[in-house]
Amino acid sequence: MSSLFEVKPVDLDFYRQRLQSFLPARLIDIHTHVWLDKFKSHQEEENLRAVTWPSRVARDNSIEDLMETYRLMFPDKKVLPLIFGHALSLGDDIDGGNEYVRECARRYRIPALIFADPRWSEVELEERIRAGKFLGAKVYLTRSDPRLPERDIQIYDFLPHHQLQVLDRHGWIVMLHIPRPARLRDPLNLAQIIEIERRYPNLRLIIAHVGRAYCPEDIGDAFEVLSETRKVVFDISANTSEETFAQAIRAVGPQRILFGSDLPILRMRMRRICEGGTYINLVPRGFYGDVSGDPHLREVDGQDAEQLTFFMYEEIDAFRRAATATGLGEKDLEAIFYGNAAQLLCAAGMPEDSLRRA
Repeated sequence: MSSLFEVKPVDLDFYRQRLQSFLPARLIDIHTHVWLDKFKSHQEEENLRAVTWPSRVARDNSIEDLMETYRLMFPDKKVLPLIFGHALSLGDDIDGGNEYVRECARRYRIPALIFADPRWSEVELEERIRAGKFLGAKVYLTRSDPRLPERDIQIYDFLPHHQLQVLDRHGWIVMLHIPRPARLRDPLNLAQIIEIERRYPNLRLIIAHVGRAYCPEDIGDAFEVLSETRKVVFDISANTSEETFAQAIRAVGPQRILFGSDLPILRMRMRRICEGGTYINLVPRGFYGDVSGDPHLREVDGQDAEQLTFFMYEEIDAFRRAATATGLGEKDLEAIFYGNAAQLLCAAGMPEDSLRRA
């Protein structure tokens, strides 16, 4: 048993039987959060505009905890993460968090993104990224104007054009968690994704969580609409929808899909189901406190609870099933779990020799 979390026989069996031979020897996790508890404001915010259940999994995620997670979950693999902070609340210490990420990246020789605030000017964003040797920016809807209702937030409210211009000029990465209740199927989201690719052709845009299409009902005609795109890529982080993965593979091909986790929440013991277009994480009773008020959590008992494994394994297993259904081969999987991200990171400024040493 680890001091960080327990790896049970059910986890070992799941990994060995379903994932070990499926995964390549080297992985790049393109989506990981690293922060310390001291950077969080811990203030109740009526207008946080984000789900709260992830906070039940981990209070923070130090770089040491992240590396220990990979050691425990992938004992025979080598994992390189792209790291960024977790400044969701406007009261969080975004500067302290970014400085911690910068130092972690330097110390472990791993790539990182700055957690950006839309209020920064073009010059300020550019100077911060250069000073920290970041490869681009992570942006999030909760940092938009607090007067905006969550349902009305647009991508440009937290990824403004003046910041897109500097990111495009340098060919830097943007990790984008799209807003709005309809998620990937939202027409405005789709139009703005297409517009960003057209107006900012040098930008390296990653759509996190396959556009938050966690249930089939979240997809709509998104992949038909996005078929005109040529460069935007999708990470599979924190998603277990086999149907979403399969549609993404068929629509954009394996060269535009990246493995990502969204650690530390992928340490959660759970299995995800969808009911009426809403995702629900089934979790062991009592493991995450009182979850009665959370529409995205439901407790299970007995054998059902004992068989629950890590969110990480559930995500990868769902992708494995989609990969089988769409006929992906070994080279495709090598690209999705390593090669595509390696190419993207180097194009954004990571030295190739640093990638080889990592």
